Amino acid sequence: MSKISDDKIKNICCLGAGYVGGPTMVVLADRCPKINVFVTDINEKKIAEWNSKDYNNLPVYEPDLDRLVKKNRGKNLFFTTNIKKAVENADIVFISVNTPTKTKGLGAGYASDLKWVESSARLVGEFAQGHTIIVEKSTVPVRTAELIKKIIKNFTRTNTKVNIKPKTFSVLSSPEFLAEGTAIKDLEKPDRVLIGGEDKDSLHILSLIYQNWIPKEKIFLTNLWSSELSKLTSNAFLAQRLSSINAISALCEKSGADVNEVSKAIGADTRIGSKFLNAGPGFGGSCFQKDLLNLVYLCRFYNIDEAANYWEKVIELNEWQKDRISKLIINVFFGTITSKKIVLLGFSFKPNTNDVRESPAISIALELIENGANLVIHDPKVTENQITENIGPNKRNSLNCESTDGSWSFTRNIEEAFTNADAGVIITEWEDYYKLDWLKISNFMRKPSWIFDSRGTISENDLNGTEINLWKVGKGFSLKK
Repeated sequence: MSKISDDKIKNICCLGAGYVGGPTMVVLADRCPKINVFVTDINEKKIAEWNSKDYNNLPVYEPDLDRLVKKNRGKNLFFTTNIKKAVENADIVFISVNTPTKTKGLGAGYASDLKWVESSARLVGEFAQGHTIIVEKSTVPVRTAELIKKIIKNFTRTNTKVNIKPKTFSVLSSPEFLAEGTAIKDLEKPDRVLIGGEDKDSLHILSLIYQNWIPKEKIFLTNLWSSELSKLTSNAFLAQRLSSINAISALCEKSGADVNEVSKAIGADTRIGSKFLNAGPGFGGSCFQKDLLNLVYLCRFYNIDEAANYWEKVIELNEWQKDRISKLIINVFFGTITSKKIVLLGFSFKPNTNDVRESPAISIALELIENGANLVIHDPKVTENQITENIGPNKRNSLNCESTDGSWSFTRNIEEAFTNADAGVIITEWEDYYKLDWLKISNFMRKPSWIFDSRGTISENDLNGTEINLWKVGKGFSLKK
């Protein structure tokens, strides 16, 4: 049982200052002004960006995040690379580190790589003082808490020296359920908060902290394994819905149905609901594919091959949707897009975030470049460096260079992007793109002009008076005579 009472929580440490740890701790500090919150990371550049006076330069973009950082940083919210000191003083340590899919070894391509979780557990074991509550916040495979317990057990000791408390630990699971782009809203008014664990005192303490702003009835207490598995299962179900509606979008295009009308009709069924029924170029982000792969691995580990095959099909459908859109664009130009100037609108995997991990834009861009296209990429928040990290450096410095190899360039100027462009492809449904003046844009483009709307954001009326041909996901082609 824990040796700490709920009114003595003074310091909280978070290991990991990324997309989960940063926003989560910012909101916690805002809603718990009596608790000092220390967000730590070994990445000095990332911590420097969190401490930047330029609040537009934070390493994570989320609406309203900059305001909360400005409000609380230096008061009870601190960003630091001094992990040792932060852990030593912490009553609670959140582990919010990356858990990428393994690239080699046992389970490569499916299982999560837990090296950062392991190293975090060792840091806590080494530096913690007295009793410490460890909270898994990262998305982890079921029974990861068992690994953490085994690691910290080696550091648990009874100290006979005067005024030095023995090291003791409690391990809880409290997974995040954030949607990037609405993370602050999700943290401030969550659908539910999950806490899994065996130590009733620690469960109670963490619950009381959350209750500073979250109604008690929205806080679910479970065992450790249910909490860990619930996160994987939640993401798997959401991903399955997206793959399902994308499969139907292809059928709509062939049959004359409109996927938006189909989505509205089935979403009105209260047993189904309307969320996550928007057709698109495929799901992205740091969680869906990784968690699905993890679920496939777990099912196979426990010899449940039929279930593993089912979840793997969700991933395969997602890859098929991205490939389908790339090939559709190429086929419109009779199989040859060499030297065609194509504008990609959006590179982040969804709007209101600068996260590009597993973005559909990556595979679509690579496929078009491989087929010789000259891409011009536009995104309101993603940087050119992020694009380079994901699709490689531009092979040519000039779009006028004679070569069969494709190329790409980056701009934040829409008019510049569409000047002499043959086509535009809407990848991310940024609000900026809903406001585009297509009549004006059409005057910059070469004829015949094309827009491929993989998000269903454009109506035929938006293109009135233009000579732009339209392909819209889940509806098909609308051609100018």
